[in-house]
Amino acid sequence: MSDAKHTWITKGLKDEYGDLLPLGTQEAKAGEGNAVFMSYSRGAETTRDVWVYNFDELSLQANVESLIDVYNVEVDRWHNRTDKNANLDDFVLNDSRKIKWSSRLKECLMRNQYAAFEKKKIRKSLYRPYTSELLFFDSILTHRQGQFPKIFPLRDANNSVICMNGIGMSKPFHTIMVSVIPDVQFTPNGQCFPFYTYDEDGSNRKENITDWALKEFRVHYNDKKITKWDIFYYVYGLLHHQKYGENYQANLKRELPRIPFTPDFWGFSKAGKKLAELHANYEKQEEYPLEVIENKDEPLNWRVEKMKLSKDKTQLIYNNFLTLDGIPPDVFGYRLGNRSALDWIVDQYQVKTDKRSGIVNDPNREDEPDYIVKLIKKVVTISLETNKIVRALPALSVE
Repeated sequence: MSDAKHTWITKGLKDEYGDLLPLGTQEAKAGEGNAVFMSYSRGAETTRDVWVYNFDELSLQANVESLIDVYNVEVDRWHNRTDKNANLDDFVLNDSRKIKWSSRLKECLMRNQYAAFEKKKIRKSLYRPYTSELLFFDSILTHRQGQFPKIFPLRDANNSVICMNGIGMSKPFHTIMVSVIPDVQFTPNGQCFPFYTYDEDGSNRKENITDWALKEFRVHYNDKKITKWDIFYYVYGLLHHQKYGENYQANLKRELPRIPFTPDFWGFSKAGKKLAELHANYEKQEEYPLEVIENKDEPLNWRVEKMKLSKDKTQLIYNNFLTLDGIPPDVFGYRLGNRSALDWIVDQYQVKTDKRSGIVNDPNREDEPDYIVKLIKKVVTISLETNKIVRALPALSVE
């Protein structure tokens, strides 16, 4: 049995899914089809995260400069080689303690392109949910930049981006809004839909919701007050609906989301705006009043090495000095893939040492020693508020 597009229907696929509005398509990207968004992109893919991501700027700079020195020596060696028939893979230094090659990096080497450190290339990024790291974003050392030179062309470029699972992912579908460059695995093989696009010099800002989509929504709802921002938030709210992910689970593994018209446009749009402000501006949210339990036998210490939750998940053992108590059970209902938002914090905010290179990535901040404690409290607030908004979303019935 196949649907109207001659796609073989397997268990769980909904035939009516193909009648919904496509969020984004390759045809629309090329100007040859219609979709809600004109452009979209995978997140930044480096293939050498350990060198080009770090919590600390000085450490990142040192790691990148070391990598660049090794790479540039290899460029020289290759172009000054005596054996012009040498095999590139056999010729270059294959020492994972010093460099990580990829097809892109080898292409740049063969083109005699030298890498250079520039401080302006250090960009704020989201490596994993609610995990902000610095990224050296560069056309040579970033394996695939995607469309992000046009989404965040400059460090201070203003944008909002809806990120979600890519096609074929086994993890549950989820979405999260960002205002900085996300890693490709921020959401699994993530696809990202920005509100704006720019030229690479930061000029010529354009709204990325298509005029076609604006017309479709205004005509369907007979409401000329609907704006592209309203549609953007509608999409974000709708993609959070539990039944959307459940109903179209199989379809979402085969193609990008499609958007239905629901009876309550404004209900979804207003909820989506609240969710967007919570998620994109997570560092500005209020701190939940967790109880701070201090071990009087230990000196004051804000440093994290590796946190862990208690068995009943009501406490977070921060370190030997500090425990955070009174975590509401509902916190763990806000899930991003197979983990809750708080679980992501526990997993990511620990001191990690790469076994091969010896590079250390330390999330502790000298200028703000209690940053991680504050972040934990904010993520608890975000989780509880997200659950409230999602549970109050309008019915998903399709018109």
